[in-house]
Amino acid sequence: MKTIRLHDRDFRLLIGAEEIEQAIDRVARQMNKDLAGESPLFIGVLNGAFMFVSDLLKKITVEGTEISFVKIASYDGLASSGNVQNLIGLKEDIAGRTVVVLEDMVDSGESMVYLKRMLEERNPKQVKIAAMFYKPGALRYDLTLDYTCIPLGNDFVVGRGLDYDGLGRNLPDLYTIES
Repeated sequence: MKTIRLHDRDFRLLIGAEEIEQAIDRVARQMNKDLAGESPLFIGVLNGAFMFVSDLLKKITVEGTEISFVKIASYDGLASSGNVQNLIGLKEDIAGRTVVVLEDMVDSGESMVYLKRMLEERNPKQVKIAAMFYKPGALRYDLTLDYTCIPLGNDFVVGRGLDYDGLGRNLPDLYTIES
């Protein structure tokens, strides 16, 4: 089994790039159907979602598609800090528009609840949430995920935009921490 070392931890391969790409293809096809005629604004959540945004948006064929980014943070090392901070804000007018938030990972749901509430204050037509990965067993908030690629267990993972103290975001595969 393929393993890597980041800082002081070992990680083993969990999901290969090809499987992740197939899941993103499936979600893109569904979005193209659901969002036809909407001129949606996709909002990527930095830093982690940059790979998901890139991979997904290349497959979105909906006319009038726009992309923007926000940066929020609630992780410190291996665990959520429990404190969501709005670091870089949204400048586009979203009133009356369909907004699709693109997130690398939804686990507790705290960051997405915070961001969705912030966006809804700006009177969009609707806010949808898409997650490349999500941890159903970790969800602690009442949150609907409209599009999901791959469910995971509650283990810490890196790769495909997700990091361990800054390392591993560039990896095309997903790795889990060795116990």
